[in-house]
Amino acid sequence: MNITEQSIHNNSSKIKRSDQEFVLSNVRLETGFVHDDSYNNSEQIVATKTAFFDLLISNGKIEAITEYNQTKEVQNKIEQADSADLVTIDADRLLMLPTLQDMHIHIDKTYYGTGWQAAPWNGSIKDMIDFEKTLIPKLLPNSQQRAEKCIELMQSYGSTFARCHANVDPVSGLKSLEHLLLALDNYRDSFDWQIAAFPQHGILYSQSESLLREAAQMDIDFIGGLDPTVVDGDMEKSLDIMFGVALDYNKGIDIHLHEDLPSGKAVMEHMIKRVKENPVLQGKTFITHAYALAMLPSQELKNIADQFAKYGIGIISSVPIGKQVMPLPTLIEHGVKVLTGTDNLMDNFSPFGTGDMLQKANLCAQLYDWTDEYRLNRALKMVTQHLLPLDDEGKQVWPFVGAAADFILLNASCSAEAVARLPKREAVYYKGKAIA
Repeated sequence: MNITEQSIHNNSSKIKRSDQEFVLSNVRLETGFVHDDSYNNSEQIVATKTAFFDLLISNGKIEAITEYNQTKEVQNKIEQADSADLVTIDADRLLMLPTLQDMHIHIDKTYYGTGWQAAPWNGSIKDMIDFEKTLIPKLLPNSQQRAEKCIELMQSYGSTFARCHANVDPVSGLKSLEHLLLALDNYRDSFDWQIAAFPQHGILYSQSESLLREAAQMDIDFIGGLDPTVVDGDMEKSLDIMFGVALDYNKGIDIHLHEDLPSGKAVMEHMIKRVKENPVLQGKTFITHAYALAMLPSQELKNIADQFAKYGIGIISSVPIGKQVMPLPTLIEHGVKVLTGTDNLMDNFSPFGTGDMLQKANLCAQLYDWTDEYRLNRALKMVTQHLLPLDDEGKQVWPFVGAAADFILLNASCSAEAVARLPKREAVYYKGKAIA
């Protein structure tokens, strides 16, 4: 199904896609839930209500929302505007959803963009660190170009934001980070990002504290860490350096934690203690992967989830499948901020990344048996930083007048169908500009 464009006045066919006004017409928006009490004598949400609207987009924001074909407010705007450049884009009843956000991805050292390459089999993180000592120099010369191809792939699937983790290590120095910054800057008009400086080879194991401190003075947002017990061999010293750098330069924290029990739990407890001591890090501290959570007894998991929620420590997951299924529903139930990311696009750790964040919502729904309309609808929040068209009670809360015109259009009847069926993204808009 194609998006068609036609002028409103003066037979103008010129489309100004940025910093200009246009009308997105005949677009499907979610308006509420349909309840039914005939299922085992209990009420269920069985469908999502939608209706068709016209939106006036101006200077990257949504300026007006009116029912389709009842556009008096929009027409008034048209009369006040330079009608020669004002056009309508017929959305042809496509569903409008918020753009997606990838909260954990490595695009600084990807194979993507250079043809197929599987990940080498390897049994330990330290063996992979040794492998990277020869791999990274081969990847660096073209790492900027491959990162740009990754950005374009993410955009094509509807992502307009990513938290990118960049290697900071003695092999690449700051070059991986510098190349990533160049790549992202080339998409500054169509993409948003955060950057975590990631000591992939260990803070202590590769003596990378000085590099982290140099990186912290660049345009980054988070200080990372890696398995402080298994890789660095001194949990408290490794974590204290990570926290120290973050505090010294006013950055957040996002650590990779792959460790099992008991060390994985000990790391999380020490991090809770440090964040409790430093309230400035509350809401700015994240643990990525955190596989040990899947191994905790039920009550211990609930206790640590309560502490995460109390002190604003978030969990970011790639939603792994395999021996251990992450207890994301329990974390969400206890108020923990849970976000997801694709992790990679075909690199030396995995060949399976697709760049499609909607697929992560779909994977959550499959893993946790979110098969009904309501939970499929709510699953979308896993990939939008919790921005949804409807609140938990079914009240329409997005889009709204004044919101950034960041949205995707797809051929689905509602969010639940989009999550379950993964339809093609027909169009992606960033600040009112079609980017894919």
